[in-house]
Amino acid sequence: MAEKTSDLVVIGSGPGGYVAAIRASQLGLKTIIVERDALGGVCLNWGCIPTKALLRTAEVYSNMKHAADFGLKAEGIGFDLDAVVKRSRAVSGRMEKGVTGLMKKNKIEVVKGTARLEKGPKTESGAPVVKVKTDNGEETIKAKHVILATGARARTIPAAGLEPDGKFIWTAKEAMVPDVMPKKLLVIGSGAIGIEFASFYNALGAETTVVEMVDRILPAEDAEISKFAEKQFKKQGMKILTSATVEKLDKGSETVKATIKTKDGKTETVEADRVILAIGITGNTENLGLETLGVKIDRGHVTVNEWLETGVKGLYAIGDLVGAPWLAHKASHEGVLCVEKIAGVKGLHPMNVTHIPGCTYSNPQVASVGLTEAKAKEQGYKVKVGRFPFVGNGKAIALGEPEGMVKTVFDEKTGELLGAHMIGAEVTELIQGFGLARSMEGTEEDLMHAIFPHPTLSEMMHEATLDAYGRVVHV
Repeated sequence: MAEKTSDLVVIGSGPGGYVAAIRASQLGLKTIIVERDALGGVCLNWGCIPTKALLRTAEVYSNMKHAADFGLKAEGIGFDLDAVVKRSRAVSGRMEKGVTGLMKKNKIEVVKGTARLEKGPKTESGAPVVKVKTDNGEETIKAKHVILATGARARTIPAAGLEPDGKFIWTAKEAMVPDVMPKKLLVIGSGAIGIEFASFYNALGAETTVVEMVDRILPAEDAEISKFAEKQFKKQGMKILTSATVEKLDKGSETVKATIKTKDGKTETVEADRVILAIGITGNTENLGLETLGVKIDRGHVTVNEWLETGVKGLYAIGDLVGAPWLAHKASHEGVLCVEKIAGVKGLHPMNVTHIPGCTYSNPQVASVGLTEAKAKEQGYKVKVGRFPFVGNGKAIALGEPEGMVKTVFDEKTGELLGAHMIGAEVTELIQGFGLARSMEGTEEDLMHAIFPHPTLSEMMHEATLDAYGRVVHV
């Protein structure tokens, strides 16, 4: 049985884990990363990256079908599903190789295997000992600090039949490598994951139904944006059922029948070739030895404090494992914050979750940062709200993308930008501007005095700010 020592062990190599390992190496910590599967975790291999490759295909396909709008001719348009999936997998493979290269460049040792924690010796660090089951036997790693970055997986409800079977009922993983193109698709859940897959399959021709248990889709977004999104998706042919609950799924020989309780209390049956479960995620906390260490787990996620400490000496947790928002960039930020705290970097401050942008890469895209209008009012702010439509922007018209809106929410008293919410083309690229304004405690004056280039979509950010103060120019 091999034994290793290091300053830090990171368990899990997703965007939280591998970024934490790199930052630790930069700070002079001898670092080992443990991964049981492919480097890059779910994000690079089965989440963020491959889904964007699929959605790009859907976007190009949709544009091809509207070629005449741009003065172009395109005939016999179609797609090869196997080739679509192959491209997506190739993109993921390239990213995994990139992470492998980063580990070598930063002199981080990678141990491939399944990790489990045991109580550490009564030393100065007192951190748990990491036991790793590898193909060549068990390795023991003793480190001063251990970071858990094991991520999360799709939540299921077996009692209602909401459990993947690999054929008819899919999680996001199966939905990324479909064996067939479903003619009828049922998506349960309308958060970012559900809506992105609904958008992809709907664009490729699947008759798509989305079921959401609350009263609107994309429930984490501003209500006005959710309403706009629902209208656009319905125009694209999606059927959307809100305030509805899937009570059970019955599998037949070729299809699945869903019994759905609708908002009027009636029961409706929807038949589909395939079903995608997008009802949330739960942390990968099992088989790590957390119970014996006394780590607190709340509703499937590890409990940590503002510095990502678990309460067990020398043990930390980051990313999806510790709960919402389940975002790769949040995990990366936590990884850096955690490592810098361990290394004693000065001037740190805990992460402010209202500074984390959220993005949904559907068609149209949705992006936001900070407080919604409703949340701002709930917290006692008197607000000034600005709006600007895509139809008033020259670049949006030139792109053939006139459907969309930028919304800003300011504190009337101080001018602080409380939140920004967008729907339309490329808003996932624009939101970082408002994110930067939030993190720098920007006000309406800062945004008004900024000079935005023309013609760009970003001009709408300026106009939405001006609109909040009665100064909008182009509508």
